Amino acid sequence: MRRADLSYVALALTPGIGRGRMDALLSRFHSADAVLRQSHDALSSVRGMSSAAATAVRNCSHERALAVVDRAERLGGVVLIPRDARFPAELRTIPESPTLLFALGRLELLQRAAVAIVGSRRHTRYGAEACRHFAGGLARAGLVVVSGMARGLDAVAHAACLDAGGGTVGVLGNGLGVVYPAANRALYERVAREGCLVTEFPPGERPNAGSFPRRNRVISGLARATLVVEAGSRSGALITAGCALDQAREVLAVPGPVTSPLSVGCNRLVRSGAKPALDLDDVLEEYGLAAEAAPELRIPADLSDAERRLLNVLAAGECHPDGLAESVGAPVADTLAVLTGLEIRGLVEQDPGKVFRRATSLGRLVPE
Repeated sequence: MRRADLSYVALALTPGIGRGRMDALLSRFHSADAVLRQSHDALSSVRGMSSAAATAVRNCSHERALAVVDRAERLGGVVLIPRDARFPAELRTIPESPTLLFALGRLELLQRAAVAIVGSRRHTRYGAEACRHFAGGLARAGLVVVSGMARGLDAVAHAACLDAGGGTVGVLGNGLGVVYPAANRALYERVAREGCLVTEFPPGERPNAGSFPRRNRVISGLARATLVVEAGSRSGALITAGCALDQAREVLAVPGPVTSPLSVGCNRLVRSGAKPALDLDDVLEEYGLAAEAAPELRIPADLSDAERRLLNVLAAGECHPDGLAESVGAPVADTLAVLTGLEIRGLVEQDPGKVFRRATSLGRLVPE
C-alpha cells in the first residue's frame, strides 16, 4: 500500500474521525499525509474538530494502520478507500458515507446493480417462503442480493440467492474473521467463498450495540432499493428501511397477514407509502428488468453427507428430530443443527410440533 493510502487508513481508523471530520480535514489540508503532520492547534482550528479529536489524530500512527491492513490481508481480505476504483460507487453518495471498507470475496459484486433484502430474525414459514421467492427470483434476474448476515431472514436471503446461482453481499456488524452469530459460520464461509463480505469495522472487532445501525445504512446504501420481507413493529429491518429513505432510495415491503405480529412492520410501511411487493415484477421494474421463470428446485451438489442422509429419510415422509436422529445414527443436537441449515436453504420445512418434511412449496426436489 502506498504511503499516501496508508496515511488515509491511519486517519480513518482514528477514534472520533467520521465522514464529517474526515471531509473537513481533507478540505483544509488537502491530503491525509498533510493532516498527520499538523500541530494540535492547527487541527483544533478545523471546523467541527474537538481538542480530543485533534489529540487522537496527533497520536495515530502508520504502524497501527499497517498492522490492520496486514491482518485483513492474512484473512484474505482487502482494505478499500473511497478513491479506490473497487470502492462501491453507490456508497460514495450517501449521507455519512463510510471512510473505509474491509472486503473479502468477489469484489466485482460491489459494482453491480443490487437490491437489499432484510427481515426479522424471528420469522414465520410465510416469511421464509416469501424471502426465498424474492431472493432467488431477483438473483436469477441478475441482481446482487445484499443483506446483513444475521440469523433469520437475512440468512435465508443470502442462501436463496446463492442457491439460485446469484451473487450476494453480506454486510457485517463486526470485523472480518469474527463470525456473529456463531450459528452462521457455514453461511459466513459460503458467502466469503461464493459472494462478498464487507464491513466498516477492523478485522477481529467484535460487534456492539452501535454496530448494527451503522451496518444497516451500508446495507441500504449498496442497493437502489430495499425490500422488507417480514418485520415486527420494532424489527431492525425497519431501521434499514429508514436508512434507505434517508438515502433517497426506494423502499418496498411484502404485505402480510393482519393477524401476524411479524407482519406489523411491513404493513405499516405500506400504509405509510412504501411500495407493496406482491410479485417479482414489483421489484424488478425499479431496475428495468423482467422476471425469469423459477426453475425446479434441485438438491444442491454441495450438500454434506449428513444433509443428504436426512433428505433421504424425509423422502419417506415427515418426521420428528428424535426419529431422524435415530434413523441416521447421529445425536439429536447434531441432527437439529443440520436441519437448521437445510431449512435456511429452503430444502426442508418445519411444521408445528417440530415436525420436519422435505420442501414442497417451491417445487419438486429432484436429485442432480
